[in-house]
Amino acid sequence: MKSQGKLFSRKSAPEQSARMVESIYGCKWLLTVYQLLASGINRPGEMVRSVEGLTTKVLNECLRRNTKFGILERISYNESPPRVEYEVTPFGSKFVSILDELEKLQSEIESKN
Repeated sequence: MKSQGKLFSRKSAPEQSARMVESIYGCKWLLTVYQLLASGINRPGEMVRSVEGLTTKVLNECLRRNTKFGILERISYNESPPRVEYEVTPFGSKFVSILDELEKLQSEIESKN
C-alpha cells in the first residue's frame, strides 16, 4: 500500500472570535443589552432606566467593548442636548445569532440533566 502524505494540518481555535465570545459572556450585562436593542431601546440612559442594577459606568464599558469589536455602532447626533444611540451592525447580527445558538445549546444541555 502506498503511503500518502499528511492530509490535514493542525487546526487551531479561532482566536479573535473566541476572544469576542469570552468577552461577551464575561460581562453579565451584555446579553441584556442585546435584548434591549432587539426591543428597540437604543439610548444608554433609557437602557439604564430599563434594567434594575445596571449602572451607567458598566453599561458604557460594555457598549465601548462591543463597538470596538464591531458588533455595535455608536451614532452621535449633533443636537442640544447631545443624543447618542447604538445599533447592531450587520456583523453584529451574525454574532448575536451565534450567541442565540449557544443559548439554545445550553437549554438542550440543561433539559438532558
